[in-house]
Amino acid sequence: MDAYDKDPAAGQGQVPGPGPDGGAAPEETGATGTGTTGTGANVTGANVTGITGTGATDGSAVGETVAAPPAPVPVPAPEPRTGVAALSPRYQIGAVVALAVVAVAVCAHLGLVFLHVAPSNTLTKQHGAAVDEWVFPEFEQNWKLFAPNPLQQNVSVQVRAEVSTADGGIRTTGWYDLSAEDGRAIAGNPLPSHTRQNELRRAWDFFVATHDSEDRPVGLRGSLSETYLRRIALLRLDRNDAAGPGGVVERVQYRSRTTNVAPPSWSGEKVSGRPTVRELPWWSVAAETGGARTEAAGAAGREGGAA
Repeated sequence: MDAYDKDPAAGQGQVPGPGPDGGAAPEETGATGTGTTGTGANVTGANVTGITGTGATDGSAVGETVAAPPAPVPVPAPEPRTGVAALSPRYQIGAVVALAVVAVAVCAHLGLVFLHVAPSNTLTKQHGAAVDEWVFPEFEQNWKLFAPNPLQQNVSVQVRAEVSTADGGIRTTGWYDLSAEDGRAIAGNPLPSHTRQNELRRAWDFFVATHDSEDRPVGLRGSLSETYLRRIALLRLDRNDAAGPGGVVERVQYRSRTTNVAPPSWSGEKVSGRPTVRELPWWSVAAETGGARTEAAGAAGREGGAA
């Protein structure tokens, strides 16, 4: 109590006055202040934290300093998964299976096409029928363009019909140029159909390759080619309404008109410009038109009963 009475300023955070020799009073060391007020107080020793007051402080503290915490390093966001990796495991398995099936199918297709165009070998002799069944007609490979003597002829295939009319008579139609019809359908069409481009041409090549010079079929493929041509003729004649009202096509006849393509003037090659005509015998189409004949007979009977 005596100490506080002697120095009422002690412990109040006040700075003592000048020393006995007129100099500045020595600075207070080792003091910590938590509520010191005033101006210009210099405190040495420990760091001063939480100093409050109404006056200005110089904010300088001699001694240890606390380093600022390092700034947080931004963590890049993971890139989103794309493609198959973005799918769930179940769908990933399905995608892998689908890709495997497609790869096997493509390899099998390429293998069959290779066997089709390759020279005769053991595999084609044993499995030739299976190869042809897969390749024809959609994937057929025509290599005439790359042959030593490419095709240099224009072949026009024509057909006419013998029709039984509704009154019991028989008439013969004129020649229908089927090749010209296909040409008109293809000209100016950016996406012509496979049928228009190849059906008639391949059917005629099939016939020529399986018949002798007397138009007699060679083997079963020869008979098959005739059936194919008959069906094409009936489809095209029906499209042109060749039979007329109440008429039925009884027989059809094909002919081809082959003309050599003129060589370029610089080649010096000479070819004949005269067309070559090949006329086939008449073919009966009774088997193909049996239903149409029965329907026409029924219609004639109904008309007779009504009369």
